[in-house]
Amino acid sequence: MRETTFAGTTSKKNGCLRVLGVDPAAAGPTGYGIVESDGRRYRMLHYGALKVAPKRQKECAGAALQDVHARVCGLIEQFSPDALAVENVFTALNMRTALRLAEVRGVILLAAAQHGVMVYSYAPRQVKASVAGHGQADKRQMQLMVRALLSMNETPEPSDAADALAVALCHLQTEQARRRFGLPYPDASAKPRTLRAAAGSAGLPNEIRQGGTTRGALPRIVSTR
Repeated sequence: MRETTFAGTTSKKNGCLRVLGVDPAAAGPTGYGIVESDGRRYRMLHYGALKVAPKRQKECAGAALQDVHARVCGLIEQFSPDALAVENVFTALNMRTALRLAEVRGVILLAAAQHGVMVYSYAPRQVKASVAGHGQADKRQMQLMVRALLSMNETPEPSDAADALAVALCHLQTEQARRRFGLPYPDASAKPRTLRAAAGSAGLPNEIRQGGTTRGALPRIVSTR
């Protein structure tokens, strides 16, 4: 498991919107990345990829899923993201791969639900179009664009981690567009209290409002295609 953390990372958000991006994988590493924005610039806080060892996978059928769930829970507890952004299941995959990927997504959504974090789901092509400018960008192009947008000193590796950072950037850009142009959420009741607070509504109380995700309940998933 390879991880990189920005040296100036703190638990304080200072009015920034913080997003945990996750790139689930059926067999390879599951990438993750934490990005925050104040509306003008983006900052990478942490990224990495979890690769479950073959020996661990042989211990039991759900060992890999358990490790992914534990890692996402740990990231949520450490960085307190306002939202979790995850890629949709790619419909062109064969049935077996799609089912495995859905299992990984399932434990990611479970971790979000257990911690009351809002979940947003994006199609792979939308992530590419948002970050690279077109939906056919390859892995290398995505890595270079992520590096440029986050003003990173090095290209994020592995590519799974770069993809997770890209998902987080996609959500931040989508959220900023909603605020700028007053666009409604796909579900009007789904606007979470953390995004309101990040938008500068300091007078609002700090509890989860009606329509938001509550601890112990299923996360509200907003799918953007």
